[in-house]
Amino acid sequence: MGSRVPVFTLNPIMKLRSFLPRSLRARMVLLTLGTILLVQAATFGTISYYRKQFTEEVTVEFTATTIRTLQAALAEIPAEQRPDFVRNASLNEWHLWSRRLPSDASLERRRPSTSDRHKHASPPPPNDIRNNLRSFVVALNQRLSDDTRVALSRGPQPRLYISMLPDPQLPESEQNREWLVIPLDRIAPPVATPMIVVWLTGMGFFLLLSAAFSWHITRPLTRLAKAADQLAAGQPQRVTPSGPSETRILGERFNAMLDTLAESSAVQRTLLAGLPHDLKGPLSRMWLRIEMVDDPTFKEGMLKDVQDMQRMVNQFIGFVRGSDPGSYQFAPMPLDTWLEEQVSAWETTGSPVKLVQTSLVGLPIKADRIALGRLLDNLITNALNHGKPPVEITLRSQDGQAIITVSDHGPGISAERRIEALRPFSRLDDARTLTGSVGLGLALAEAIAKAHHGRLELGTAESGGLEVSIFLPLDIS
Repeated sequence: MGSRVPVFTLNPIMKLRSFLPRSLRARMVLLTLGTILLVQAATFGTISYYRKQFTEEVTVEFTATTIRTLQAALAEIPAEQRPDFVRNASLNEWHLWSRRLPSDASLERRRPSTSDRHKHASPPPPNDIRNNLRSFVVALNQRLSDDTRVALSRGPQPRLYISMLPDPQLPESEQNREWLVIPLDRIAPPVATPMIVVWLTGMGFFLLLSAAFSWHITRPLTRLAKAADQLAAGQPQRVTPSGPSETRILGERFNAMLDTLAESSAVQRTLLAGLPHDLKGPLSRMWLRIEMVDDPTFKEGMLKDVQDMQRMVNQFIGFVRGSDPGSYQFAPMPLDTWLEEQVSAWETTGSPVKLVQTSLVGLPIKADRIALGRLLDNLITNALNHGKPPVEITLRSQDGQAIITVSDHGPGISAERRIEALRPFSRLDDARTLTGSVGLGLALAEAIAKAHHGRLELGTAESGGLEVSIFLPLDIS
């Protein structure tokens, strides 16, 4: 029972997360902008509430008192002089309507029912001032305790109608209610267009400010992620610590890690380079002593062991040279011509190596001829020793890259063990023969490919054997 509860509570959260942007920079902009919008909405809501309270409690009371004062003043003036008095006092803007309520006026009752709210045939336009005065008129009618009424026009011209009390000295049959007509054309709406423009401009400024602030915070993280990618590609690069204290510390720790890795790599290269050179002397003396032995069986076994040891030493030396970026000398070269020369050199020795597909012309790249030749020789030797001939080589181009594939007809390497096969000193005993091998062939080939800003991938050939693909970027500059 307990395991079912989180399903209903986590599903909405997971759906909400799917709408969030993935980058930290976009999320920070969204957080900043969302906070500003919420604060603005809360501010507008608070202002609207207190504005409504002020309108109902102060403005309505003040207007009701003004209407009563105006009624008392007009009661002291003869009926025939009232229209001129109102016109002169208002500078010819207000006037009296000494008849019934005009047909274009809507009288708001003290307690309007739900059905009364829907009787208006043509409501005012959205930007009309009457939309904002309707609640004020309703509250004013409820505040007036006598027979006074306040109405709004329904026609194209916005007007406010205020009824004057009838003259009590006249008979009821002769009485006509007088309406004070006030035009509303000059009253601006509560939120004018310039205010909206200013508000939107401010929001845009805050959005740009939040974007710049987020960029300043996430920029060190972006640089660090790029540096981590370069480290994974075998091209380590230091970062400049910047930004907040946390990102500065992270950058300093990354640089310290690079220094430690560089020191370990230097020690490794020194050991790998020194050991083979130290072994060359004893191996040479062993060759001389073996030649002096008369026992053919003993001599043959010793020669085989020394050859294996010599092959291992050569692999160590080749790996050290291939993993040292400072030893490369890059120069432009046509890859198709170079590949034909390399394969032809193998074919002239009688090796079962052939170039089966190369219809491309040019394919310029920047490469170290010696290192690239060591890469190809390593792959061909690896295919001959651990696979089954013939070894087939192809060349093609795709998406701005030249692709060299070397495939054999052997058992290949299973997909789950291909990552392991690329590690230095890795030995796949159940998949390959290991005579004279220390597991550096594929690792050396991958190191050379990365030094050329390319990559190496292992796959399965059409024959079922191992297919090694080398991706090298074309030089289109």
